[in-house]
Amino acid sequence: MLRVGLTGGIGSGKSTVAGRLGEHGAVVIDADRIAREVVEPGTQGLAEVRAAFGDSVISRGALDRAKLAAKVFSDEAARATLNGIVHPRIRARTTELMAAAADDAIVVHDVPLLVEAHMGSAYHLVLVVDAPSDVRVRRVVEYRGMAEEDARARIRAQASAADRRAAADVWLDNSGTPDEVLAVVDALWADRLVRYEANVRLRRRARYGSPRLAEPDPTWPAQARRLRERIALAGGDLVRRVDHTGSTSVAGLAAKDVIDLQVTVGSIEDADALAEPLAAAGFPRLAGIERDNSKPYAPDPAQWRKRLHVSADPGRIANVHLRVEGTPGWRFALLFPDWLRANPAELADYEATKRKLSARYIEDEDSENYGEAKEAWFDEAAVRAEQWAERTDWHPPAPA
Repeated sequence: MLRVGLTGGIGSGKSTVAGRLGEHGAVVIDADRIAREVVEPGTQGLAEVRAAFGDSVISRGALDRAKLAAKVFSDEAARATLNGIVHPRIRARTTELMAAAADDAIVVHDVPLLVEAHMGSAYHLVLVVDAPSDVRVRRVVEYRGMAEEDARARIRAQASAADRRAAADVWLDNSGTPDEVLAVVDALWADRLVRYEANVRLRRRARYGSPRLAEPDPTWPAQARRLRERIALAGGDLVRRVDHTGSTSVAGLAAKDVIDLQVTVGSIEDADALAEPLAAAGFPRLAGIERDNSKPYAPDPAQWRKRLHVSADPGRIANVHLRVEGTPGWRFALLFPDWLRANPAELADYEATKRKLSARYIEDEDSENYGEAKEAWFDEAAVRAEQWAERTDWHPPAPA
């Protein structure tokens, strides 16, 4: 099963996207619809709302939402009371619907407040639908009959565009015609969602071509943060920390468009115990790779044991290295980015080496020889990095 979170502010056209995904075969779970269901006439939820807020919020046996909103909109304690009544019921019903979906389902959870509630780590992918505020206001006024100032107040009260971008694995611009965004959704379904679901279900990696060296992307840290949060949630107590490592973690450094993450564990047995939880979260284990290349200052290969997981998402290449806390490989993964950031000359030399080797090998899709050639530079650089760490009394940074 692939879990997809879908969100967007009022007037963004989120319902249009949800409808199209449903037409393609997705199981769409509408949080707003469930919120209405749990307080329908005759439900225990409505009875508790009535007991808490009085008969004035009931009209002809049903909840008068406008009157209830007037009571809780500016009263934090009243909102907390309401949330205590409805949120557990919404969660229970959502869990029930997800459990009923087929093993090969693509479940789309349509949640207006996904960003505000920091729910992104619960999904394999988060889709955000957005449009400029003026476009959204016009839609709300024209199609919902809401006053313009009320529409603008609603937009101001919701998550900002910046917050939504930070949460979005996929950003769907719905500022144009419905046909334009639907065409994007159709391509997303065929090229990414269907393939991603199959990869998760079959516990297999996504297949990519040889990644080329790319200019620095300022969104790499935000992309890494989303993956880190999913891994931490999936791994639970076995995961001690998750760090963004490798070239994409160093601002301004050209790199292959690959997010490298290090998961810190207490033992290699803990790493093995994480194989299935991480695979279910979209990061299957890559068999056959069980250690890093040793470095001259720690030549024993047994000190460099690890497990490697890779992304099942066709739209995001990611490598997840599971290493035991305190081992040389674990230390070097954390040291290397800090060393580059603190030593501009070393950073420049590393980038020049990457560009030279990329031109020689990757453009010919000879990525294996590219990696081997770069490893020789790493052997020498690792010694210099350790010498720098000793001079500066460097210690692994606190988890982000």
